[in-house]
Amino acid sequence: MTRYIMAIDQGTTSSRAILFDPEMTVAAVAQSEFPQHFPASGWVEHDPEDLWSTTLATCREAMRKAGATAADIAAIGITNQRETTIVWDRTTGKAIHNAIVWQDRRTASRCAELKAAGHEAMVSARTGLLLDPYFSGTKVAWILDNVDGARARAEAGELAFGTVDSFLLWRLTGGKVHATDATNASRTLLYDIHDGCFTAELCDLIGVPQALLPDVRDSSGLFGETDPALFGGAIAIRGIAGDQQAATVGQGCFSPGMMKSTYGTGCFALLNTGAAPVASQNRLLTTVAYQLDGQRTYALEGSIFVAGAAVQWLRDGLGIIGKASESGVLAERADPGQAVYLVPAFTGLGAPHWDADARGALYGMTRNTGPAELARAALESVCYQTRDLLEAMRKDWPASGQADTVLRVDGGMVASDWTMQCLADTLGVEVDRPTVLETTALGAAYLAGLDAGYYPAPDRFAETGKLDRRFAPREKAAARDARYRGWQDAVRRTLTGESA
Repeated sequence: MTRYIMAIDQGTTSSRAILFDPEMTVAAVAQSEFPQHFPASGWVEHDPEDLWSTTLATCREAMRKAGATAADIAAIGITNQRETTIVWDRTTGKAIHNAIVWQDRRTASRCAELKAAGHEAMVSARTGLLLDPYFSGTKVAWILDNVDGARARAEAGELAFGTVDSFLLWRLTGGKVHATDATNASRTLLYDIHDGCFTAELCDLIGVPQALLPDVRDSSGLFGETDPALFGGAIAIRGIAGDQQAATVGQGCFSPGMMKSTYGTGCFALLNTGAAPVASQNRLLTTVAYQLDGQRTYALEGSIFVAGAAVQWLRDGLGIIGKASESGVLAERADPGQAVYLVPAFTGLGAPHWDADARGALYGMTRNTGPAELARAALESVCYQTRDLLEAMRKDWPASGQADTVLRVDGGMVASDWTMQCLADTLGVEVDRPTVLETTALGAAYLAGLDAGYYPAPDRFAETGKLDRRFAPREKAAARDARYRGWQDAVRRTLTGESA
C-alpha cells in the first residue's frame, strides 16, 4: 500500500494541500483562493474562517484525487504565511478579530515609538529582527487594544495567539494542541533566538501577555493528531515550519553558505549560516532556519514585500496582462533603449531599507513608454531587490562571497524563463530552478516524513534534488552594474522624496 505525506501550504492568497509519495513526487494537489480584505490604506486582513475552510477543503480534495484515506497518510506537515496574526477564544476556537496579514502596516506608528524610545538595539540583539509592523508582536498588541475586553481576557488566559500554523494546528486537533515551531516563533518579536524561548522582557515591551503564547517545538516532531471526524481517521501532524524556512528545507539548503530565494507574493532570500546566528550590520534579519532534535540552525534573511504582487498589479491594477504568465512575454518586447524603473513600495520597502512609509514610484517614463516597458520594469524590480539582498548578505557574512554563489529559486514567478535569465544577469550569479517547484510544500512534507521515519536524513535528502534548468549570466558586468546604479538612484529618490 502506498502511503503519502500530506503537506498543508497555507499561503497569502490561497490554501493548498499536496500529497507526496515515498519518492517525494507530487501525487495530488488541491488549491483554493480566498478573499483579501483591505479595511484601510496599508491594512491587509484575512477572515480566519476562510483560512480554515479552504485548508480543510483542499486536504479533502487532494485525498479524493489520490484515492487516499486517512490510513494512507503517514503524516501531515504544515507550512504557512509567516507573521500573519490571529487571536482566538480558547473555548470556542473563534477568532476575535480578522487575521492581520504580514503585509499590514497599521502598527507603523507604534514601531516608530519603540524605536524613538531606544528599544530597537535590544530587540534586534534578542530576536534578530527589527522593530517593524511586518512582525507579529505589535499586531497582537493592536488586537488586544482595539477589541473590547480583549486585553483583560488575554491576561485571564481566555484567549490564544498564534501565527497561522498554530491556528490550523488548534483546529485540526480539535483544540487539543496550542503550539508552534521555532521558525514561526522567531518571527514574532517576542522570542529570544539565542535562548530559544519567549521572554517576559520582550512581551512586556510589546504589550503581549504571556498567557496568550503557544508552546514552541522542533520543526520536525509529533505535534498531535487530527480530530478523526475531519478526515475519517486520525492523522499524525509531525512537521511545521514557516513558508520561507520550509522552502529552505525543500531546496536542501542544509549546509552553511547555501542560499535560496522564493518568489511568491513577496520575495524572501535565506542564507544558511549554521549553528551560530550572524548579527546583521546591513538591516537584514537573523532568523531560525529550522530546529531539529533541539538544535537550532540559523539564517540571514532578506524580505522583499512586493515580488509576485507586482505582477498582480500589472494584471489587476493596470489590466495590461490577462494572466501572470504573460508578464515575461510582454517584458521581452520592451524597448531596450528605455530605462524605466519601478520601485514597488506599495506597502513600504523591506530589507535592507525597512521604510514602512515609502510608497511606489515609477521613474524614466517617456511618451513612448507603454505596457511592455512597465512589465519589464515590474519584473526587473524583483531582480534588483534580490541584488540588494545579496549585496547585504555578502557584507554581513563574508564567507558567503568566498565561493561562486548559486541561487536556488522557487515560487510562482520562477516559471518565467525571461525573469530567471534577467535575475541571473542582474546578480551576476547562476540561478538554479528545480524540477519540483513546490519546494515550500516539499519542505513541510519532508519535516513530517523525517519524523515519521519515512524520508531520509537531511544530508541524503539534499542529494535527491533534481535540476530543471540552470540560468547562467549573459550580460557583461559593466552593463549589469549600470542598470543597478539606475535602480539605486530610483530607490534613493523614493526614500528621500526627491523628484526625478
